[in-house]
Amino acid sequence: MENKLYLKYIAEKLDIKEWQVEHCIELLEEGATVPFISRYRKERTGALDEVQVTEIKYYHLRFAELDKRKQAVLKSIEEQGKLTPELQKEISSTVDIQILEDIYLPYRPKRKTRAGSAKEKGLEPLALKMSTLQTENLDKLADGFVNEQVPDRDSALQGARDIIAEMVSERQDIRKELRAFYAKNAKIQSKVCKGKEEEGEKFTNYFNFSEEVRRIPAHRLLAILRGAEEGFLSIKLAVDENTVKKILARLFYKGTRCSSYALYQQLEMALDDSWKRLLHPSIENEVLKIVKEKADMDSIKVFGENLRQLLLAAPVGQKRTMAIDPGFRTGCKVVCLDPQGALLHNDTIYPHPPVNEKIQAMKKLSNMIEAYKIEVIAIGNGTASRETEAFIKRLSFPHPVKVYSVSEDGASIYSASAVAREEFPDYDVTVRGAVSIGRRLMDPLAELVKIDPKSLGIGQYQHDVDQTLLKEKLDDVVVSCVNNVGVNLNTASQHLLSYVSGIGPALARNIVEYRTGNGPFSSRAELLKVKRLGTKVYEQAAGFLRIPGAANPLDNSAVHPERYALVNRMAEDAGISVAELVGNKEKIESIDIKKYVGDQVGLPTLNDIVQELAKPGRDPRAGIKVLEFASDIHTIEDLSEGMELPGIVTNLTNFGAFVDIGIKQNGLIHVSQMSGKFISNPAEVLKLHQHIMVKVLGVDLKRERIQLKLIEK
Repeated sequence: MENKLYLKYIAEKLDIKEWQVEHCIELLEEGATVPFISRYRKERTGALDEVQVTEIKYYHLRFAELDKRKQAVLKSIEEQGKLTPELQKEISSTVDIQILEDIYLPYRPKRKTRAGSAKEKGLEPLALKMSTLQTENLDKLADGFVNEQVPDRDSALQGARDIIAEMVSERQDIRKELRAFYAKNAKIQSKVCKGKEEEGEKFTNYFNFSEEVRRIPAHRLLAILRGAEEGFLSIKLAVDENTVKKILARLFYKGTRCSSYALYQQLEMALDDSWKRLLHPSIENEVLKIVKEKADMDSIKVFGENLRQLLLAAPVGQKRTMAIDPGFRTGCKVVCLDPQGALLHNDTIYPHPPVNEKIQAMKKLSNMIEAYKIEVIAIGNGTASRETEAFIKRLSFPHPVKVYSVSEDGASIYSASAVAREEFPDYDVTVRGAVSIGRRLMDPLAELVKIDPKSLGIGQYQHDVDQTLLKEKLDDVVVSCVNNVGVNLNTASQHLLSYVSGIGPALARNIVEYRTGNGPFSSRAELLKVKRLGTKVYEQAAGFLRIPGAANPLDNSAVHPERYALVNRMAEDAGISVAELVGNKEKIESIDIKKYVGDQVGLPTLNDIVQELAKPGRDPRAGIKVLEFASDIHTIEDLSEGMELPGIVTNLTNFGAFVDIGIKQNGLIHVSQMSGKFISNPAEVLKLHQHIMVKVLGVDLKRERIQLKLIEK
């Protein structure tokens, strides 16, 4: 029943059919990956896209964890001898972990509580009698429970109230309604901790802050929680006490009047105690956890979208590249790379103060550019970037050379990593960092997959969100991008290969070892000779691997080997070879794909095949562009209000976009300054690495902050 329940829940959530969810889960359980399912199993899933398959995978794993928890709960209640058929059915039919925990709460083994002590003294019958609301003589009833452990009537009533308070706090209906009320109406309030005003200055905005939890943006909530975590802020949830009391009274009394005013007073005291001592702290924690999870998901979504745009940034391609990691005192580290990114030469030049060896630097650069036939230059966008770019552009070279500014974010992380040490064991971190900058220009995806995405400067509060969820999301994005672009089997690094559908780190190592020992792969089928790479992995991976120049042109396309026979039939029917069919627009457009529909192949797959035959191995990434920053702006001091400048979007958050305008500090376009109409998400207007024009609204030299406005075209 639970499986059917989960299928129905997922289908309704994603607005798809139950059979689509069921088939997708079957494929996942068979070991299929998200890229493989969404690309090559469209008929089986009803053409679910990658986002939908990823969502189904997420829910499937979540419900697997829920099932484990259900079994533990059922076992615990059964061991207590309290499991009834009705309770078992209620537990089995829930799809919400919070509801499951509410059901289990009265049965959960507890530490010693006030109610537990009162029960040990025999006061539970008194509490239960009071809870019926029909007690004729409360004083007389309470007197009957006085004994050695309960010295007087007041002690008996206090114990009964403790039991009632705990019973109320464990009622599923009460917790559910209060949780919903808090989620809709509670305000999160923060105050500065005494004596922390100066030390916690960066949290000044939250020293006396209040906002509804349902409206608070992710970045503000995460900032407040960080302030509390670091000991600068105290936080709480505030709700209207009178409304809470009305909710408790309505659900507890259910319209029934108490038999006496004395009993009513005792019950009101119990309800008040239940809320203040038990329910409020518990519901407060739950609601804070819920809004934190939502903030995490919002922030992780932004991070994932930014990472996708970064990884799919336009490559300059296989060109002879010079990369420069600029600096003043320590000089500019220069490396020359061949079209495959292999290091050919490295040197250091000192064109800037304090050394000022401009003539020597010019000679070195000119010699390297001529000797290694350099076609493009990549300059890291950190310290001394603008000065280095200006210096380079003043030089004259024997042939045209394009100059690009490249983000350095994460380059230092890569240069000190095990991956970099393995690639360049004989070079120091400065050389490795420069190589990374050059390779990023050639192929951002292939290089950036080597770096922890959290180090790429493209998220918000990435260290404050759920790290497990963040890792899952970022891994999904990297896998999606790698498989969307496709990977050259004969040039890809071990790290890049590890993200190909079905492969992973161990098999990626085996592929590289095979390639090193046997030379380049001549066909996809040769993959089956790689150690421990079996037919299942081959099925998952082959369609995403490319072999330029292979004897079979389909080996350099997204057509899966399982459909090669089908393409052969198409070519035979057209009276030409497969090689002649590939890229032949006229012949491809004349194919009547309906005649090739079969039990395993439908129109979705056939359309994909025809599109791929028309443009085999096409890189989905756009062409690269060069941005010229304002030539007279070098530092924040050069800025003034009203200036209009070119810039590049470097990061998108929920509250705005950070823009590189050619100086050390990035400027911020707040979401309210992006359009004349209301914008809820900066991603509606801007993309990472987009070239834009901005207007300077304000410059705060002390805090080094720049406020910008997007100039709409």
